[in-house]
Amino acid sequence: MGIPTALVMRQPDLGTSLTYLPILAVGILLAGLRWSHFAVILLVGALALPAVWYVLADYQKGRLETFINPTRDPRGSGYQVIQSKIAVGDGGMWGRGVTRGTQTQLRFLPVPHTDFIFSAFAEEHGFVGVVVVLGLYFLLLMQIVQNAQAAPDRAGMYICMGVATLLLFHLLVNVGMVVGNMPVTGIPLPLMSSGGSNMFSVFMMLGLVNNVRLRRFVS
Repeated sequence: MGIPTALVMRQPDLGTSLTYLPILAVGILLAGLRWSHFAVILLVGALALPAVWYVLADYQKGRLETFINPTRDPRGSGYQVIQSKIAVGDGGMWGRGVTRGTQTQLRFLPVPHTDFIFSAFAEEHGFVGVVVVLGLYFLLLMQIVQNAQAAPDRAGMYICMGVATLLLFHLLVNVGMVVGNMPVTGIPLPLMSSGGSNMFSVFMMLGLVNNVRLRRFVS
């Protein structure tokens, strides 16, 4: 797991490289790691976390500082987060309607079709639309987990749970990012953010899950 993580970090793309960690964590837990050992690993990681600050690039440190206090630079590094939160709150209960969101249509929120697509969606469809979309994501994740439970072998189970973990991590980080609860990392929202490579990768992962499902009755 360290090889692809190191290669992605050299891009440099810290946000994407971090997506390998939850997959690794779920994999070793499913492989039989004791919870006590896992707790020790988490404790050691938490203690070593302050040292990570000294190896981060300047722009990465700026993102963390902006996450802690976006109002310190409201027209610079904190601008997109502030406008994203305004867009989410502007949607209200039912939203402003498709193509009627002021934050997105008037370009207060830059490039809303990529990492901040959820902000644009929340402004146009409101709280009700957000609940529906999150519910659809929940159904997708539960279906993948069900496929893992019905997998004919451990390899199929690992594939399904790895895909579910990756999609869940992307969902939590992206949604948390647009409401200011997570730092801006550039992690796209699966099946919604614009980007051919991400969409292609997600379809490949779902294809692997479907492949496991088709072989659930093979002895």
